[in-house]
Amino acid sequence: MGGIVGMISASATEEQGAATQEIVRNVAQAATGTGEVTSNIAGVAEASEDTGAAASQVLASAFDLSVHAERLGSQMGRFLATVRAA
Repeated sequence: MGGIVGMISASATEEQGAATQEIVRNVAQAATGTGEVTSNIAGVAEASEDTGAAASQVLASAFDLSVHAERLGSQMGRFLATVRAA
């Protein structure tokens, strides 16, 4: 009977070892996945920062364009007034 108990015990130990190895693999995969998610979040944050900088540049350019359009409109008005007076 001792032989059967020993075989069962060895089998249980072997199964426990395999289960422990599977847990270790799963934890390692989860850690890798977490690292990838962290990396992706950092990439999104960087892209958002770049987008914000680009939006600021577009806003500044739009403001400059508005100023130039206003000046052009004023100069056109003076030109037309001169042409009409002549």
